[in-house]
Amino acid sequence: MNIFMTGAAGYIGGTVARRLIEDGHELRGLVRDAEKGGTLAAFGVEPVIGTLDDAALLVAEARRADAVINTASSDHRGAVEALLEGLAGSNKPFIHTSGSSIVADDARGDVSSERIYDEDTPIEPVPGKQARVAIDRTIRDASRRGVRSIVVCPTMIYGNGLGLSRDSAQIPGLARRAKASGVVRHVGRGLNVWSNVHAEDVADLYRLALAKAPAGAFYFAENGEASYREICAAIARRLGLGEPQAWPFEEAAKELGENSAAYTFGSNSRVRGKRSRSELGWQPKHSSAMKWIESELPR
Repeated sequence: MNIFMTGAAGYIGGTVARRLIEDGHELRGLVRDAEKGGTLAAFGVEPVIGTLDDAALLVAEARRADAVINTASSDHRGAVEALLEGLAGSNKPFIHTSGSSIVADDARGDVSSERIYDEDTPIEPVPGKQARVAIDRTIRDASRRGVRSIVVCPTMIYGNGLGLSRDSAQIPGLARRAKASGVVRHVGRGLNVWSNVHAEDVADLYRLALAKAPAGAFYFAENGEASYREICAAIARRLGLGEPQAWPFEEAAKELGENSAAYTFGSNSRVRGKRSRSELGWQPKHSSAMKWIESELPR
């Protein structure tokens, strides 16, 4: 296939792109400038210079491609609408990347939730995630417009990326701050639990979705879970630091931003990818973010 991808230079997109190139697909990737485009070309992706705000470009690329994969932003409605416009009536696949903070709560690190979602569980998002959930629903509804639209929803991703970007956001971000300050910190008491998944397993799910997912499908990507306190303790052991410390929410919000502190680092996000496995035959090979942290997290 000739695939148009946004985010091919990023962590998720680069890992997915590597696997798709290995499968023999040809990729064109959106990139902001010529310098980054040269790097992307050397990686094996033909660069398309532009941004997510270039609606006419996105429409044209979607019409030209055999499939479209959006890994650049879960929240850019304009880009999604442009890509769907370009694909409407074609029955071509469109895979969009969401994120499991769509099921986030307001725990602020102090509560471990008992609630676990799968793909069939109704979602009533917190205010900060309503826009993302609405975009996911718009994409799934595009199945009625002649688009084989698919939403892949990863949880906390770990593992070294296979593309131009090595690091994910959550675990390496905690490690970087710990190395700078000498202490690992979790929001609040760190009792909040997140499901997690290895980057290479995520890429395998995209490959399967591209080949066989039905129109309107939604898939969680997960294979394990841990509390932020457990994650931070593993980071501390890996870096040779002392016991993790609580990070009051107000202080975390000043450094991380309130949305990130609340929903990326302070919430619960527990999910199960039942349809990922039953419909697509997805079989993740990595099962422990904790093991990866203690053996592979860059020091």
